[in-house]
Amino acid sequence: MLLDLMIVAVAGGLLCLDRVVIQTMLSRPIVAAPVIGLILGDPYTGLVAGAFIELFWIDRLPIGAYIPPNDTMAAILITAAAVGSGRILGELPQGLIALAVLIFVPLGIAAQKMDRLIVMGNERPAREALEDAAKGDIREIARKHLAAILKTYLLSTFFILIALPLGAGLLVWLYPRLAPWMVRGLVLLYAILPLIGAAVALNAIHVRGAVPVFCAIFLAATVVFGFIRGH
Repeated sequence: MLLDLMIVAVAGGLLCLDRVVIQTMLSRPIVAAPVIGLILGDPYTGLVAGAFIELFWIDRLPIGAYIPPNDTMAAILITAAAVGSGRILGELPQGLIALAVLIFVPLGIAAQKMDRLIVMGNERPAREALEDAAKGDIREIARKHLAAILKTYLLSTFFILIALPLGAGLLVWLYPRLAPWMVRGLVLLYAILPLIGAAVALNAIHVRGAVPVFCAIFLAATVVFGFIRGH
């Protein structure tokens, strides 16, 4: 488990870094979550978690100074915690995935606040880089740029190292203690997640075109397949 935590933290930090550096779209939840799932040997759970988070915040665009919720972080944590706690409990029921969503979606907001602090912390080095540019000091500009990248990576990695074991531990402790009606409620929530995602997708279709609808159809089909497979 410790090795898995370290691997997820390292890989997750790199995926989150794609949000602000290279921006190859690897940080999108629909990509990042299956990657984490594949690393942990369960890409199916990653596909479900990634598709839902992709839809849930697809209308939150990083326009201007606005920093959206860190959907990459949420998708990574949901996938890793669900798969890890499922291994400990001996099974990965649909209700456990739904509970992971409820626990870790708020951490996407917490990671958003972390992203804001990172941006604020980069304001001074950015002003100093302008002064270095005026002096023609290219080496110092590069040093500040690399330092900012390293800081972002380390903070994202540290966030995962702290949040993942705490959240997974809560899942392992809480899920077996839930009353049967609560478990049934979580299974129902798992079933209606595609409807929630579809509603957000339809609201955002004028922004992202047909991509949200495609993701909604994919999530719905995946969940239906999961029910068929489970029964």
